Amino acid sequence: MLKGLGGLGDMAGMMKKAQEMQNKMAEMQDGLQNFTVTGQSGAGLVKATATAKGELTALEIDPSIFNGDDKEVVEDLILAAVKDAQIKATEKAQEEMGKLTEGLGLPAGMKLPF
Repeated sequence: MLKGLGGLGDMAGMMKKAQEMQNKMAEMQDGLQNFTVTGQSGAGLVKATATAKGELTALEIDPSIFNGDDKEVVEDLILAAVKDAQIKATEKAQEEMGKLTEGLGLPAGMKLPF
């Protein structure tokens, strides 16, 4: 059944590939900090910028929306822009993860980490 140590060689190769994948995933996670996305609302009156990791880095508000009577509208626009940025950040992270899994020969749509 066991022909020499042939199976151990395969196991060592698998362990090496797993380590390589782990290193590439760590690099990709670090790299997500370098990608930015911008979400917006109110036809661009409010813009929120975030990293692909979801960290909000900037908020831009057109001064034309500052009217004391519209406080709730402004708050809603800000929340909508931030949510849009978060959605785009998640999509960018998934896109980058997809590139990594394709390079490793894993099935499309496979969720990592396991």
